[in-house]
Amino acid sequence: MINSEFSEKMRLRTNKLALDIINLTSEFNKSPASRVITYQLIKSATSTGANYRATCRSRSSKAFYSNLSIVIEEVDETMYWLDLAKSANLIQDNKTFQRIRSETLELTRIFSKARSSLNKKRAGSYNKHG
Repeated sequence: MINSEFSEKMRLRTNKLALDIINLTSEFNKSPASRVITYQLIKSATSTGANYRATCRSRSSKAFYSNLSIVIEEVDETMYWLDLAKSANLIQDNKTFQRIRSETLELTRIFSKARSSLNKKRAGSYNKHG
């Protein structure tokens, strides 16, 4: 269902995103609000990678589509928490923020395009059999 070279590249990128988020949040202050944002940000970033791995192991095209949708939700949630952390002045290094945000946005686009392509293939198959 998925090209193995592409799959490995995305596994590495989602893993790096999670590690970048973990490292970024280690610099946050320890206020109650920052603890919540840190938890949610790490949770969504690590879930992106974990769910992508599950997507690669999907047993059917329906499961693949469903798992890929979860990956998109998680990476989008990561963007939300990242932006919130920046707005709450938890992130001081703007260059690091921009790099991580750019990667998060790029992953969102890649996974969304993959899902859209899958939708087009599924629609084509329905038209052939319908």
